[in-house]
This record gives sequence, structure tokens and C-alpha cells, in this order.
Amino acid sequence: MTLDARLLEILACPSDKGPLYYFEDEESLYNPRLKRRYRIDDGIPVMLIDQAETVEGSEHSRLMDRVAEESIPPTFES
Repeated sequence: MTLDARLLEILACPSDKGPLYYFEDEESLYNPRLKRRYRIDDGIPVMLIDQAETVEGSEHSRLMDRVAEESIPPTFES
């Protein structure tokens, strides 16, 4: 399920208030600064810090490679 474009424009990491990267096919939002991934359940972003997944080095690299290769934009420009 695709998130609404207007929602994506305002989504920010609840911890550092910075932009996120949206991986539609993985149903997640990712903060590369904190290496934290937020899941999306049934089209609803779960933006709770204590339910976020911490991402390790190789997974972080994979996600950032996708951002570069697919020109995935951040949710907003900081």
C-alpha cells in the first residue's frame, strides 16, 4: 500500500525530527542518521521510537545504496 504523498511530505523521525526515506516495497521508513527503521502496518506508519528497529552496518549500506540507485527522495528537505 502506497502512503499518501501529502503524508510523506510531513513525516519526520520522532527522535531527531529529520527527514526519512520511504521504501514502499519494504513497508518501512528509514532514518540514516540514527540507523533506525520504522515499519508501516496496513498503510499506517508506526512512528514510535521504542518500536523502531536499529539497523546494522550492512543493512544500512544496502538501504543507502537503494536510495542512491533509485533516487529515492527524503520525505522533506531539511
